[in-house]
Amino acid sequence: MLMPALRGMRTRWVTFVGSFVALALGVGLIAATGLALAATLDAPERGPERFAAAPVVVRAADHLRVDTPTGTRSKPLDHPGPVGARIAARLAALGRTVEDRTFPADVTVTRTSTDPTVTRTGTDARKPRSGQSAEPRVGHPWAVAAAAPYRLTSGRAPAAPGEVVVTTGPGGAPLRTGDRLLVRTPAGNAPRTVVGTVGGRGFEDAVFFTDAEAARISPDIDALVVHAGATAVREALGPDSGMDVLTGHDRRRADPDPDRDARALVSVNALLGTAAGITLFVSAAVVASTFSFAVAGRRREFGLLRTAGATPGQIRRTVCAEAVLVGVLASAAGAWLGARSAPVLVGRMTEAGLAPPWFALGDASWPLHTAFWTGVFVATAAALASCHRAGRTAPTEALREAAVDSRVMPASRWAAAVLILLAGLGLPALALAVDPGDLLGRKSFITRPMLLIVGCALLAPVLVRPVGRLLTWLPARLPGATGVLVRENTAAGVRRTAAVAAPVLITVALAATLTGTVATLEEARATEARTAVTADFVVTSGQEGRPLPPAFVERVRAVEGAVVGVSRSTAVTVLEEDTALVTSGARAVDPARLAAVSELPVTAGRLADLDDGTIVVNEEWLTTRIGDRVTVWLGDGRRTSLRIAAVLATGTGDNGVYVTRHNAGGAGVDRIDVKVAEGGDRRAVAAALHSAGAATGTRVTTRAEWLAANGPGPNDPTRTGLRMILGIALLCTATALANTLVMATSGRARDLAVLRLAGATVPQVLRLVAAEAVAAVGVGAVLGGVVAAVNLLVVWGALVLLGVTSAVVVPWGTLGLVVTAAALLAAVSAVLPASLALRMRPVELAGARE
Repeated sequence: MLMPALRGMRTRWVTFVGSFVALALGVGLIAATGLALAATLDAPERGPERFAAAPVVVRAADHLRVDTPTGTRSKPLDHPGPVGARIAARLAALGRTVEDRTFPADVTVTRTSTDPTVTRTGTDARKPRSGQSAEPRVGHPWAVAAAAPYRLTSGRAPAAPGEVVVTTGPGGAPLRTGDRLLVRTPAGNAPRTVVGTVGGRGFEDAVFFTDAEAARISPDIDALVVHAGATAVREALGPDSGMDVLTGHDRRRADPDPDRDARALVSVNALLGTAAGITLFVSAAVVASTFSFAVAGRRREFGLLRTAGATPGQIRRTVCAEAVLVGVLASAAGAWLGARSAPVLVGRMTEAGLAPPWFALGDASWPLHTAFWTGVFVATAAALASCHRAGRTAPTEALREAAVDSRVMPASRWAAAVLILLAGLGLPALALAVDPGDLLGRKSFITRPMLLIVGCALLAPVLVRPVGRLLTWLPARLPGATGVLVRENTAAGVRRTAAVAAPVLITVALAATLTGTVATLEEARATEARTAVTADFVVTSGQEGRPLPPAFVERVRAVEGAVVGVSRSTAVTVLEEDTALVTSGARAVDPARLAAVSELPVTAGRLADLDDGTIVVNEEWLTTRIGDRVTVWLGDGRRTSLRIAAVLATGTGDNGVYVTRHNAGGAGVDRIDVKVAEGGDRRAVAAALHSAGAATGTRVTTRAEWLAANGPGPNDPTRTGLRMILGIALLCTATALANTLVMATSGRARDLAVLRLAGATVPQVLRLVAAEAVAAVGVGAVLGGVVAAVNLLVVWGALVLLGVTSAVVVPWGTLGLVVTAAALLAAVSAVLPASLALRMRPVELAGARE
């Protein structure tokens, strides 16, 4: 079968070029995303940073560990506690100890060095920078600098309260010895003088104070460096001290945000996995559609072979051999293309902020092998149904001259389409009844539409005729024959129309579903925020994990005519069904002020009943009956039993848990909601807030400004990732459209000749061909729009069941671009081969063999 397959590919190369390009492109994209995906499986190995030169580091346990019947479960603590003074004194008896303290120390340059020995030229020449925004930094005592180790590059160590040493390097401003700074710490703002600099090490921008000044600013000991043996330290602490003794590589756990690398790769992994999955899905659908159309167009050829004595098995083996040859060659080309494209993909992702700057390809080769064999499998699987149809070709097909397609839907395809559509509709219906929140997850709303898309694509040969007649109803009634011919040709050439409509259906459905679902969820979250936040002003630290300056908090509390709601970000953990620890984000609030500055979606109980012995939960919790007690672990690891005072609607997932300050686990104030009291002066309150903000370097925002700042922007990573995924789908669609229309138009030489002999001019024929291609694209767009509408209605229904009233957002702009691009490409792909064919004389064209 190899030689007949090779001869068939050589004589009908137009039929296979599109399949080759589509499959090579798909394999290349899978290989490129696979290579990038392989690089996300392991975060880079980084050794200890802050305490790389410390022999032993002692700090409070940063993980909650709970024994369950199925083993010990662990969760990170939101606010690990400090090292107690008694423990520090006990360990000091073993050897020299160094106390580490970490606190915010944001700096603003007020005056540059006037040292005449310092030359400032080029980009380093700086003017006084008073009034500029503060640069976020962290403060430490100077004694702990040697644990990194930091080394002085200029100046000396700090010796007085007003002296500091700062890090320099690409991460921060180019500070120098002699600069005057305004440093904002939890103890307030104070001027400082830079008396020394150390080279930055990349993981933090630091300000070092004298040990006594650091202890005054932040009395708690965050970690303790002990110059003694680890065994002796553990024996001195005992088994139930609640402290971790870190040595070797474990010292990395004391670094700032030690899990940041692994966490940064989670979203990259999800994005690349989604892109690879959609690429595989679209490529398989496109190749299957292309092979099906190609086999359908060769029925006369197969009829002649059957007349010449070929058996059905030989026909099937020939078609399958052609598919395997195309699959091997295209997969090899795609693997080579993917290997060359992967570095470009990674570079684009880092530039767009989708991946961290250090993200780079590894040396894994398995993605290339996987992509190659996936391509071969897709090509072979796509040809199986076509092989079966080709083998059923009767010898009488050689005598057929009619261009009207018949038997376009065998019983097996009907059964598969119905089953897949039932699954595509039944699974969301079941989720709506059991767990509506599951439909809002990224994996769900990305993978769920594929069942409906496949089902509609399988039914395309049946659906294109009524949809095509509907779309061409008006053009058919306009003067001239073009509209009538478009309508009749679209209905007669069902396979051709379906082959063009299928990739458009896939792309339109994916584009509308993905972008529409994301936009709808964003609008729902914005609606929740607008409803929940009733304060006139909202102040946050602007940086996760950073508290607001205590001086600012006290000044805001004293503002006359304002109702002030102070809150803290924390977490609570619960053991569900004695098997799993589940951590929920929580806010510690003042119950007396909560209702005045917010309007939460309460479904049971009262917010006014919140106190130190109660908790407010949402409907996702296993226990939601008012008055029941739940055992929780707070952000600092303390275990307590709280009574449920109120239950909130689940919403989009942002309705968390509420506790009081007593159960905040040591969290600092990171948000203040201010509402002008009844009869108060809004201008006076605003002036007082801005005055307090100016004095402490804190930005005060109105409710509208805060809502706008916390909403998604045009360069949001989620939107950027979706654009990348849709670009991949559109590229595959473009290849399928061009290939199908080139094949279809090249095979219609006799049809075009008949039109020319009937008196049609070349421009009229070309306009007809272009109109038919655009009509087929319109059919696919309508079917894709129906699939997208069903999916968006499912999302809307889930939101309604979760208590969120929000409109469905339809991405008309994205849909318009996709459909317009597809229509233009289809018209060009149909007109070019038609114009080449029309160069022959009509009589010669009519006698041309297919």
